[in-house]
Amino acid sequence: MRASAVLDWTEVQIPMSDGQSLAADYYLPEDWTSGPVILIQTPYNKNLVHLVGLPLGVGYAQETSPYAFVILDWRGRFGSIDAAYVGSPTTGEDGFDAVEWVASQTWCDGNIGTWGPSALGRVQYETARQHPPHLKCIAPLVAAPTYSYEEYYFGGSSRTEYIEQLDNLGFGMSTGIYAHPYDDFSWMTVEQYYDYMDEIDIPVLMIAGWYDHNIDLMLPSFTQLQMESAASVQEEHRLLVGPWAHGGNGTASVGSATQGQLSYPEAENMNTESVLQFFDYYLKGIQNGWLDSPVVKYFQMGENEWLSDDAWPPFSDDNVSLYFKINGELSAEIPATTDVLDLIYDPEDPSPTVGGPTLRNDLEQGPYDQAPSVESRNDILSFTTAPLSAPVQLKGQAHVQVTMRTDVADTDLAVRLCDVYPDGRSMLVCDGIFRLRFMNGFQETDEIALVPGQDYVVGIDLPNTAITFLAGHQIRVDITGSNYPRFNRNMNTGGDMYPDGNGDTLVSPLVAHDEIVLSTSSTNGSFITLPITGSFPESISEMASVQLEVFPNPAKDQIRVQFTGDFSNEMIRISDLQGKIICDKTVNAKMTAIDVRQWPAGQYLLSTRKSGSIRFTVE
Repeated sequence: MRASAVLDWTEVQIPMSDGQSLAADYYLPEDWTSGPVILIQTPYNKNLVHLVGLPLGVGYAQETSPYAFVILDWRGRFGSIDAAYVGSPTTGEDGFDAVEWVASQTWCDGNIGTWGPSALGRVQYETARQHPPHLKCIAPLVAAPTYSYEEYYFGGSSRTEYIEQLDNLGFGMSTGIYAHPYDDFSWMTVEQYYDYMDEIDIPVLMIAGWYDHNIDLMLPSFTQLQMESAASVQEEHRLLVGPWAHGGNGTASVGSATQGQLSYPEAENMNTESVLQFFDYYLKGIQNGWLDSPVVKYFQMGENEWLSDDAWPPFSDDNVSLYFKINGELSAEIPATTDVLDLIYDPEDPSPTVGGPTLRNDLEQGPYDQAPSVESRNDILSFTTAPLSAPVQLKGQAHVQVTMRTDVADTDLAVRLCDVYPDGRSMLVCDGIFRLRFMNGFQETDEIALVPGQDYVVGIDLPNTAITFLAGHQIRVDITGSNYPRFNRNMNTGGDMYPDGNGDTLVSPLVAHDEIVLSTSSTNGSFITLPITGSFPESISEMASVQLEVFPNPAKDQIRVQFTGDFSNEMIRISDLQGKIICDKTVNAKMTAIDVRQWPAGQYLLSTRKSGSIRFTVE
């Protein structure tokens, strides 16, 4: 027995069926005789628990924990480093042996559940697949059971920072991933092997996050569980989706209030509350109404409240298309004329990743303001609605279509969907990308070389989300040629995408000069389609009765701020793109002048409460 001031644990070697043993620690509450046990299988060192405390809200209050815990190091990892691994037995088979060993101990009453996020979640599905008799339920967080081409190649572009971080964590997957940049037979084989939801015969509580990179893997897997798992448990699976990032880096984690630059106190610890209710029902037999709980419980961001449904996605009243306009507007009205906007992309100076569903330790996770570092650059096109006169509720996947042409043999189109606050913050909701050489499909035989000047209609399905754009807010779509290092930098040459198996290299890169076509066509134009619950304003005039203009832009001596429409007193705030407030002013006339002669040269953001925001430059 080892003891510390805060935790007591016992080190054990758990025998495996192949004669090897895996290192584990078990933690028993004070005066524990026998009861249910939570098994956690980790590739990240069981000893970390000694430093950070036990999970599920237990922390260092081990003596009052409602459950005993067993923390196991995976085969070939940390305490289990000496256990040979050559591909067999699998982690799931090791999980089977661990569950049954725990069940045989005097301090276990035979009721075992599993818990854990990410890799600790994925192994739970694999363990359940082996049907250990004493495993009663599993609770994987931000983890899907599947492996697929789309997980590593979003729209054909590799997820650079994600693959790098998997290597940093010791999984060493990059060589195999970059050897298969096309959706080939190898990916088909992997996907078929991990398509086993029909083999699950115990209840599953899946916990996901809107800012997690696994969200679009988890949601289809939950649907499969509902339809394909053992008939006896199909109605007992539950899905909880919060406003959470993956965690593992920084302050954002599943269940924390702070996510990126926003806070969601209404969602804090909901994951732990749900898991404990789940375990209490299945491991202790407590009649706590668990089976009456919502099948799908999800957090509607913006309104910041929990909603529920029987499946995902919920029913949408309408799919509303908002069209890109030459003046930067995003409007339900189709453009009256066909126009073209220029977009440049330089692989040696890519548009930076700021927040979002990242994993690498040096990157920020969750919702971050895109205005200072992304929207202030000259390699972006932004399209923004007028301030909304009523809330707009989105649930599901938005689809972006862009008609474009380019002067290179291959290039990418990156999209960010943002919620613009009245103070000018442009908070990332979700993002996506598409590599144009894959216009005909993702197999090698589908690959094409782009014809300079030819129109290509690019479609991007953005990740699932649930957000309400509140009244006074604006909806924005940002279009760039990159989002790096979240996604690979396209060299624009049409050649080998990953020379020598290197996932992030530049070999004679070219600058892409793209043209985005804003068409009068409702089918071949450029727009975003949103799955909307409820109604949506039919025109810009219904969205805001007052329009804002700043001129001259750029300015040297003064700017004139002009309001048109049904104007009344307005409060304006001017800040630089780092968020420093330069000027606060109440305006009671449709036209006002502001002296900028003493202001440093650069870009500024003018924000209003009722009329939206606008950027301008001081020279």
